[in-house]
Amino acid sequence: MDLTFASIVAKLRAAGCVFAEDEADLLIAAAQTPAELAAMVERRAAGLPLEHVIGWAKFCGLRIAVDPGVFIPRRRTEFLVKQAIAVAGPGAVVVDLCCGTGAVGLAVAAALEGIELYAADIDPAAVRCARRNVVAAGGRVYEGDLYEPLPATLRGRVDVLVVNAPYVPTDAIQRMPAEARVYEARVALDGGVDGLDIQRRVAAGALSWLAPGGHLLIETSERQAPQTEAMFARNGLIPQVASLDELDATVVIGAKPELPTGSGTGD
Repeated sequence: MDLTFASIVAKLRAAGCVFAEDEADLLIAAAQTPAELAAMVERRAAGLPLEHVIGWAKFCGLRIAVDPGVFIPRRRTEFLVKQAIAVAGPGAVVVDLCCGTGAVGLAVAAALEGIELYAADIDPAAVRCARRNVVAAGGRVYEGDLYEPLPATLRGRVDVLVVNAPYVPTDAIQRMPAEARVYEARVALDGGVDGLDIQRRVAAGALSWLAPGGHLLIETSERQAPQTEAMFARNGLIPQVASLDELDATVVIGAKPELPTGSGTGD
């Protein structure tokens, strides 16, 4: 295979890669040998996501390790991070549920000092990947279904519960780009019939894990946001919706009420 920059760009462009020049630069920089470069170009031209080919994704200015099959952090999710940082503050206890690579929690921790970071995911491949990213930053990663694997000592003391749960309706997955539909784990995409199954379960359990005044933040779609907002309210959270048209990003934020004044146990 001809491995000149021009030939790599031509091959990628023929395969439908819109940013062929940028991708060629990344592939060339990532490859250790000509043979490895040739194999990487072939995988990318065959449709494998660039991030899975080179092994990392750029997210919030960080280089996040991304293993094959693991959900790739999206640029729109940087808005979720921004909202989490706004309510977190230094020294906060942060839990990243449905963490995938761990990118969201890691980005929050990178922006604030002294964060106590925990992350969890049900997908073993995602957990292995997240540990590569999060443990190096002093966080801890657990494998299991939503809250189930978290240490019981976190109950009632989580300041920020940040969640990018799957929210694609089951029937809509077939209409997703092949890069996601074929190469990312179904469990990271499928949100059930209306896309909100996992969100409902997260909202239902949030109050017992959040500290007074703590926040639950969930990425969702503009269309689903009213339903997500309503489920937060039903579960005792004070909801609000934040959005950024530039990224087509929508986040629902729910605050746990502060303890009432004079609510101590004494008379």
